[in-house]
Amino acid sequence: MGAAQSSSSTDEKVFESETPISFSPDVVNQLSNRLDSSETSPERQTVLDAHIRARIQDELDHLRREEEHVREEIERALEKENLDKERAMAGDASEKDGDGSGDIKSSTALQGDLEEIRQKVSKYQSRKELTEYPEVKSSGDAVVECYRRNPTHPLDCWKEVDHFKNSVAKLEQEHIRTLHQ
Repeated sequence: MGAAQSSSSTDEKVFESETPISFSPDVVNQLSNRLDSSETSPERQTVLDAHIRARIQDELDHLRREEEHVREEIERALEKENLDKERAMAGDASEKDGDGSGDIKSSTALQGDLEEIRQKVSKYQSRKELTEYPEVKSSGDAVVECYRRNPTHPLDCWKEVDHFKNSVAKLEQEHIRTLHQ
């Protein structure tokens, strides 16, 4: 029943033209050259290249979006992990101390402590000026002045440098004496 429908028909139909068709040798040669060569035409190659470039660009854009998404997820996870660690460390330290005096602080509290230390250091540096030691200050100023007067001959300032070294040595000896007493 169904065999008749599924059998392939091998009946060829041939149409014969009343007028003969002839092709020029150039057309025949061009068609045969195209069949023989495996190269694609420049126009076709340009279209293929443009299509391939577009697909590559689409894939790059897709990968960049994915990479950005993954980066954001990693940053969120790390931020959460760091906050959890800070909370856990602060909780452990305050449980151990009881009074919270030695507990580990959050980054904002640490920033405040750091600023306080900076202020103390700057206050210490300002107190450490050489106003209490006029001999050292004057000899240091003399060295600087000599170097400014002799920019091309700094070795001419050896006397001022020697005087400055001696005044610093005296100050060091006085300081050592005060430490021993």
